Amino acid sequence: MGQPKKPIGTEQQIQSLGKILQTLREENDVEVLITTTITYLREQFDYQFIWLALYDQVSKKLYGKAGITPDGETSFLTRSVLLNPGNLLTQVVTELCPVGVTNLRGEIRAPEWQEVAAKYNIQGTIILPIRYKDNCLGVVLLGSQRWGYLLAGDTRAKLLIVIGELGLVLEQNQKEHNLQNNPNNSTTELLLKLVENLRSSDQLNKKLEALVEATHQFISPTRTNIYWFEKEGHYFWCRMGSQLVNIGRDWSVQPASAGITVQELGDVYYALAVNQLVWMSESGSSLKSHVQGKLLQRLGVLSFLAAPIIWQKDLLGFVAVESTEPRIWDQADKNFIQGAAGLLSLAVPTDKIETTIKQIQQSYQLTLKFAQAVYQEQDLQQTLHPGSTELLEQLVATRFLLLEFDASKNIYQVIYQGVLNNRRIWKFTPTPLSEIDFNLLQNAKQAIEIEALEHDLRLFSWHKQLLENGVRSLLICNCIQGHQPDVLLMITHNSHRAWTTLEKELLWVISQYIGVIVRNGQLNIISQEQQRIAKIFKQYPSILIQSKTDTIESNALKQIANVLECPLAIILTWKQGQNRAEIIHGVTTNHQFSVITDVPIFINRDVLIELALAHQSYLIFKAYDLPVETRQWLAIPDQSRVFVMALRTTDDSQSTGIVLMADYGEQEWSELGLSATVTLISQLAWWHSQQKTIQTLKFNTEELRELNWYKHRRLEEIHRMSALVLAQIRDLGIPSNELTQMRYKLLLRQLNYIANSMTGVIKQEQWQLHLSWETMTISGLLKRATERVDAVVKQQQLWIGIHGLGQPLEEVKSLKNTSSSEELITPPSPSPLATAGDIVKIELVIYELLVNACKRSPIGDRVDIWCRPIDERLLEISITDNGLVDQQLLAELNDHISNDVLAASHLNQPPGLHLLICRKLIKQLGGELQIYQLPDNRVVSRLILPLAPHNSEGNTLGYTLGNTSASTLSQE
Repeated sequence: MGQPKKPIGTEQQIQSLGKILQTLREENDVEVLITTTITYLREQFDYQFIWLALYDQVSKKLYGKAGITPDGETSFLTRSVLLNPGNLLTQVVTELCPVGVTNLRGEIRAPEWQEVAAKYNIQGTIILPIRYKDNCLGVVLLGSQRWGYLLAGDTRAKLLIVIGELGLVLEQNQKEHNLQNNPNNSTTELLLKLVENLRSSDQLNKKLEALVEATHQFISPTRTNIYWFEKEGHYFWCRMGSQLVNIGRDWSVQPASAGITVQELGDVYYALAVNQLVWMSESGSSLKSHVQGKLLQRLGVLSFLAAPIIWQKDLLGFVAVESTEPRIWDQADKNFIQGAAGLLSLAVPTDKIETTIKQIQQSYQLTLKFAQAVYQEQDLQQTLHPGSTELLEQLVATRFLLLEFDASKNIYQVIYQGVLNNRRIWKFTPTPLSEIDFNLLQNAKQAIEIEALEHDLRLFSWHKQLLENGVRSLLICNCIQGHQPDVLLMITHNSHRAWTTLEKELLWVISQYIGVIVRNGQLNIISQEQQRIAKIFKQYPSILIQSKTDTIESNALKQIANVLECPLAIILTWKQGQNRAEIIHGVTTNHQFSVITDVPIFINRDVLIELALAHQSYLIFKAYDLPVETRQWLAIPDQSRVFVMALRTTDDSQSTGIVLMADYGEQEWSELGLSATVTLISQLAWWHSQQKTIQTLKFNTEELRELNWYKHRRLEEIHRMSALVLAQIRDLGIPSNELTQMRYKLLLRQLNYIANSMTGVIKQEQWQLHLSWETMTISGLLKRATERVDAVVKQQQLWIGIHGLGQPLEEVKSLKNTSSSEELITPPSPSPLATAGDIVKIELVIYELLVNACKRSPIGDRVDIWCRPIDERLLEISITDNGLVDQQLLAELNDHISNDVLAASHLNQPPGLHLLICRKLIKQLGGELQIYQLPDNRVVSRLILPLAPHNSEGNTLGYTLGNTSASTLSQE
């Protein structure tokens, strides 16, 4: 291999390199440049054979200019070499890369060098291209008599620097030479001439012909063609070519030539579509693709150069120069063909201006229709049908699809489908998009075009369904730019085709209007649902506080079912300790949805109830997923669905029921509806809890009120009787004889009775009333009651008349200053009236009625007590007086008790509270109490009591204590 002839210092090497580079830059004569380069190579490198040749692109030959040989023979150095495919020199010229050979004598790819190699024993050889960018200007061949061709790093660097500088200088020299010798053939001159020809031509074909002639003249290929793009057919056809120009064919009647499909072009098509220059040959290509071999074979050439014709970002076609020989396209060729194609791009619109204006007007009118549709309140089908049909006609497409993502099912659904020519409506349920497609659509700012679906990886998850339905190309838009692709507009075609920029822009604008239309529709649905739910929420509280508590659950269920529009809504409820659920019916509007009431529902055995109780929120089941136990009592269609939720106020509270609703399951329940349903059910649970609390508090309050009233009256009676006995003891003084001692003993016995009567109250009625069963005559009860009101009678100077007793009683007249104020009017009766029950409590009730009658009666008036049997089981005691009574008190006492415990009421304080307690107490004893006013303004307190079975009087403590003297006791 070649090495430096003698050791030279680094500094000297740099000086030599700098000197040769300066010489090359300052010299204009090619011969001097070549001689200087050969001299430097001979001095700096140990090569015995050096050959430098310049390349002629037109003749495809290398012309030897200079070199050195071991014997000084130079005749061989000036010969020309024709490049043949497959040899080393052709490889270097086409690939523009150095080639090394270890032994030139045995290299079959260099047959033209075999004689020289054998003569001078040339072995290790390096062939380097003299190049400027992609333009080959010549080659340098360096041969050594040693085997091998490797160079050291610094040596290789110096060699490449010198050869590279030589290529730059030769390129500049060649340009100046061409400009001086052929000014009319320069790129600028030809392009200016082409501009004039394009401007002066009226017909497009004449313009194409002028461009073909100019291009063919400048580049001198085998042939020059202009290929035109048919977007609907998805192929290119040769609209004009150099061969056709030469024979002067009449293009007005010439049919379209057979063309090249987009599939055959492959990556060449996509490069041209983005305004990229494309070149290729057998040795290389501007594209990183393997399509060049097939394309060159398809065209029957070895070299190919093409420039796109672009108008409004659309590929109209391309200008191609083709050569049947291997050729490296220099920069001038590329610049010219690119400039020519650009000029044609400016000339084409003048031929299409009328068509373009018409398309723009149609697009404007169509866009206006969709813009107006935004403000329409029609159904989506009616809104989109006219515009979609016109859009398909304008785009020459086959199908219009509007897709909306259903998050609940995780799929896209076709919400509108438009077709032309009565085509069939096909079912299309696309799966979710891949992450790449999702991001592609979300970030898209224009319609996404797929020209050949089966060869495109975009929307790959949809390929199977689309291809099965005949789709081969499509346009797709995200209808809400910058947002998740939840609404998509897709236009399909049954064949491969391309779409123009105007078409893509039109579809994009329309898609954004459709996005607004769909969004408005969604908002209208949400708004209507919100209004409906708001109306339900407004009515719901009044339902929960209505007076008829037995219908509240049913009415509340109807409102809850209206939210989700369910044909079936029930409540399964139970009390603590029960193992079977009761059914509260709310809504049953369809015979397909029903509950079989004959089948018992066991709480601990039904899996549906257990699941509902185990979850804090709601559950939704398909009917076919329900357990067997549930399907025994719940009759619903198999495709329906069930909503269940436990009635509980907090997560820790105990549930006493579940709400169950069912519907057909045709449309998913909205989140808004489910949220509102949960809120309403929670309110119903709170109402349940409140009702239980209120009932418990009411029950406890009533019991405590009764107990308090009862104990208070008992204490009053005991106090009265104790005071009476003590007064009698004081009147007796110290007993001095036997009669007085007897009276003392009697009084002491009465005190003992008083103390004993307190035992039952203390032991049996500490926190609740205890009802005993005794019998007593009505006369005894009334006598004891009248004795207790004696003080009030005297104060009011009243008369008390008792009528209808079963035995004669002494009539006592009560005067103002006498000790007795009672008048007993007793008609004869064969048997005395008697009652049975808790005599002490009955006596207290009669006393309460009497004391109220006496207090409200005018001074000096009278109070009458009427007694009579009603039938064999009941008797009646009516107390009448002429006093004034509050009408509101009577209304509240007899008609209804308000549920509002905080509202002001006569029944929350005496005397209304005491009368209410009396009425409830008599009801517990099997009787009834009524208080009302007669037309003559008399007030009647009507008491109905059980009639004693045998009309026998029981010996009671209260009766014994009611007699204050021995003579009275004996008389009773």
